[in-house]
Amino acid sequence: LTDLCLTCEALNEEATFSEGDTVAGTLTFTLKKETKVKGVMVKAKGDANVSWSEGSGDNRRSYTAHTRYFKLKDISTLFHCLLLQISAFVVFYRDMPSSFKGIHGKIVYMLEAKVSRGWLRCSRVQTELNFVSKSLSHLGQCPQSGSVAKEIGVFSKGQVQSSDLFSIGDTLSVVAKICNSSSKKVKPKFRLQQKTVYRASGSTNSSDQTLCKIVGETIALNSEKTVSCQLKIPADAIPTLHHCEIISVDHYLKQPIVKVKGGGVNSKYVISLADANF
Repeated sequence: LTDLCLTCEALNEEATFSEGDTVAGTLTFTLKKETKVKGVMVKAKGDANVSWSEGSGDNRRSYTAHTRYFKLKDISTLFHCLLLQISAFVVFYRDMPSSFKGIHGKIVYMLEAKVSRGWLRCSRVQTELNFVSKSLSHLGQCPQSGSVAKEIGVFSKGQVQSSDLFSIGDTLSVVAKICNSSSKKVKPKFRLQQKTVYRASGSTNSSDQTLCKIVGETIALNSEKTVSCQLKIPADAIPTLHHCEIISVDHYLKQPIVKVKGGGVNSKYVISLADANF
């Protein structure tokens, strides 16, 4: 048995699948001689896995977690042949998180085929499905482009109003009214941060990444100024992920306003990112 190949029919240019889509896959292989093929099993599955270690030596401890979203099997009995081509169908029918790969975990959807030729004689092939969730149930809003308007103070909380759900590739327009009551000049720095949290065995492991940043105009000491800037969400950003028990991805605007001896004053505002193809 040679040339075992499993391919999926692309539904769009990005070759992604979403809720309600039907995945049509074609399995082909060649038999060089007459061979008894007992059957073909086509399997689709979706899994989330988390794994990391902490400490060293006798104090080293490992953390792992696993969530299964679905597992489907279809078994077909075949006759003698030289070339076989079949189609397998998978329907994404429930609210599941998008495909994800990070430092300590991943969410993967796979389509696998196994050709059985007798006792302990089988050949396997698999292909990964790029699943992009279009459900907003975990975000609670509809995506829209707009501006983030912020009124903040250096040492006190301010009022915040925002269209807080955006699509990847959008440009965020940020307006901040800043009262610099310190004795130093300050430059407001706006950053779009991405925080990924992995969970296992009651513990967490998190990582922060700066997606984009910009420095605003200088604000003189003991003065007030309205500063505006634009931050473009990079195309390779990961959508906000909340509906996975062991992996989450959040996004927020971070603005270190003042740097003083012993630390600074920060302002954070949480936003949500949806896939660019909404």
